[in-house]
Amino acid sequence: MADKIFRVNMSDLTSSIEEVPADWQGLGGRGLTSTIVAKEVPPTCHPLGKHNKLVFAPGLLSGTPAASSGRLSAGCKSPLTGTIKESNAGGTAAQILARMGVKALIIEGQPNGDEFYGLRITKSAVTIEKESDLVGKGNFTVVEALMAKYGHGVGILTIGQAGERRMSAANISVRDPEGKLRSLGRGGLGALMGSKKIKYVAIDPEGDLPKIALADVDKFRAANKVFGKALVDHPVSGEALPTFGTAGLINVINGVGGLPTRNFRYGQFDAHDKISGETIKETIEARGGKSKHGCHPGCLIQCSQVYNDKDGNYLTSGFEYESIWAMGANCCIDDLDQLAQADHIMDDIGIDTIETAVTVAVAMEAGVIPFGDGEGMLSLLGEIRDGTPLGHIIGNGAAVTGRTFGITRVPVVKNQGIPAYDPRSIKGIGITYCTSTMGADHTSGYTIATNVLKVGGFVDPLKKEGQVELSRNLQIATAAIDSTGLCLFIAFPVLDIPEALTAVVDMINACFGIKLTADDVTALGKKILKTERAFNVAAGFTNQDDRLPEFFREETVPPHNAIWDFTDEEIDAFWDF
Repeated sequence: MADKIFRVNMSDLTSSIEEVPADWQGLGGRGLTSTIVAKEVPPTCHPLGKHNKLVFAPGLLSGTPAASSGRLSAGCKSPLTGTIKESNAGGTAAQILARMGVKALIIEGQPNGDEFYGLRITKSAVTIEKESDLVGKGNFTVVEALMAKYGHGVGILTIGQAGERRMSAANISVRDPEGKLRSLGRGGLGALMGSKKIKYVAIDPEGDLPKIALADVDKFRAANKVFGKALVDHPVSGEALPTFGTAGLINVINGVGGLPTRNFRYGQFDAHDKISGETIKETIEARGGKSKHGCHPGCLIQCSQVYNDKDGNYLTSGFEYESIWAMGANCCIDDLDQLAQADHIMDDIGIDTIETAVTVAVAMEAGVIPFGDGEGMLSLLGEIRDGTPLGHIIGNGAAVTGRTFGITRVPVVKNQGIPAYDPRSIKGIGITYCTSTMGADHTSGYTIATNVLKVGGFVDPLKKEGQVELSRNLQIATAAIDSTGLCLFIAFPVLDIPEALTAVVDMINACFGIKLTADDVTALGKKILKTERAFNVAAGFTNQDDRLPEFFREETVPPHNAIWDFTDEEIDAFWDF
């Protein structure tokens, strides 16, 4: 079954299935979404207007037996940043789309009326149906209703109330193997889906799907075996992440003075132990949850978790370090149950946990609620759900909230909230925040691996030397990884175990019957970054947008009294490749 491009035009409510253009054949995931956005979306268009497009693409290895290969990419011009955007998530959608032969799903145009629609994707058609019953409902209700309608094998992409109201921090939720939620989280993709009046996309396999035909089955199996062993053998992907989840970083990052606290005033949080991965693990096990859990089928790392409330009832899953930090240390809230409850609410209303919690800290800075007020945070999330004027302000992110309340201490780059690592104490991640094509984004080039965890060597996080090169190399590698459908956490063994990278290249070659080298993979990463940057330049962005807020240059952060001390020229040198 040859792959196809599925295209939906919401202006006239039509759809088509097209052959894959020759220059898209070797692309997947981020490489494909960014290529399509760069080719088909006018860079200066309004991100919520009819000329923007929402593109979904499984990775090159999605749907194959490759370990940890269940990531789905989504791309567009970001409603939050105005830059090009790719976000990826686990769940079941990527593998179903790949096995259905959907190379990419492109949604374009915009209906004239106020009615919402649901899309049903099958192997041979797209059905566009008016949807009224689920409008105004949260994501958990949508997923349950669609599983009841189409069966438990259905893949689901859905928006909550935040997306319906086109809030620029809204995300798109993806159904996971247990009927819960993962998120295409950052950049406001849910707002774009809402602007196109699509409440959900149901990906219906209509029974069993064929396996993806591999060009060389034996070579693929051999490479996958080597790759899987590397994932299990590495101390981060094989031990730390499965044991404590990503929240195992709370104590680690606090220890190096890089845990942003009280809206980035301090680098350590006195109550870090109360929200740490160790405490979360103990709490989960005492309440009968799951301390090891996969966000998609075939995951060997199992860094996700299922967190129950005090009565043993499900509260949230995918309770991630960045979300816990943002709601916890950055807002000075140390009640894990309040954080988990907030995580659940944000999943249900469909809004980015990082952006929204960074925004709550900005609202605290403005005196809307006090720092440390967990109940106040939950109340603000209720305002978003209910669509109140204050809810619209918070739901449009940290930059909008800061401007609305006249606050200057707003930690954003290109209007996107800065995530969970202080760039003064961990300078490599600061370079990533500045130069990422998508605004402040730790996953674009995760220098924490080398700056803190000493994976792939060590670059002192408090010194400037080597940080630009580190971030550049990791951003190039990440762009390539994001194109494969593999989880970003495979980078840990790839950086330390030479056979792991060789195995990834071998799997791609065995899948498609080609002869890529590691240099070809690097070249792909470079091409993706250059494509994305060219889009941003055409949209009006300049090197002056590649900067941290000025308070990082003017205030030291305890305990190291570190400061952001890169010159403009040093930051701009990132693009010298």
